[in-house]
Amino acid sequence: MDLFSFPPISATLDAAYALLMGLASLLQPITGGASAAVAVVILTLLVRTILIPTGVAQAKADQTRARLTPKLQQLQRRHKNDRERLQRETMKLFGDEQASPFAGCLPVLIQAPVVGIIYTLFLHTVIAGHPNNLLTEQVFGVPLGAALIGSVGSETLTWAAAAVFGAVILLIAAIAEITRRVLRPALTATTTTGSEVMLRLLGVLQFGTAVVAAFVPLAAGLYLLVTVTWTLAQRLILRRRFPIDPPTHQP
Repeated sequence: MDLFSFPPISATLDAAYALLMGLASLLQPITGGASAAVAVVILTLLVRTILIPTGVAQAKADQTRARLTPKLQQLQRRHKNDRERLQRETMKLFGDEQASPFAGCLPVLIQAPVVGIIYTLFLHTVIAGHPNNLLTEQVFGVPLGAALIGSVGSETLTWAAAAVFGAVILLIAAIAEITRRVLRPALTATTTTGSEVMLRLLGVLQFGTAVVAAFVPLAAGLYLLVTVTWTLAQRLILRRRFPIDPPTHQP
């Protein structure tokens, strides 16, 4: 059985298809042949606007984790040989502070299905039993359903397509580097070697989105580009509202 023919999934894809095609039709007199691409951008902005409360929750969670860092380090030193006790005490600490160690995961979890829907819309020739006209849409002459790696593998990559894909991927990577430099936590005297390694690893993972953009359809790449740009701007604004002060050393 085709997973995408399952009624709830098929109906969701059809609704997303109708939304994008409707937006593209409205925008066509203004944006011409790029109407579908602009529709993807507008959809991304709509999703990100809806997710503003989760962004605020994530900023608060980051602030709480920074405040609790000295206490967490104390627990790690005290119970470094008893992982079960360390886990219990860590969860108790977050419970006493009425916080959750997983509070920052919600935006990522919510966005995953959205990226999946856009990926699918520009991958299948048939949506809910009717032809997928989104596959005929282009931006700068490059089909929105084309992917960089797929085009290379099929030997259909043109110079124009390489330029468009390259611009999207390089912009995502540039924003990832800005995010890494501007928003990375400061290393302090209380930062352990393990924590420092983890911070550096997280900095490298910032570029994972650029790698993903090379494999997904161009439409999904545009979604990722707008998303990382919005996320950087939102985090800079919220960091001013919920500042993260470097944790002070506690014996």
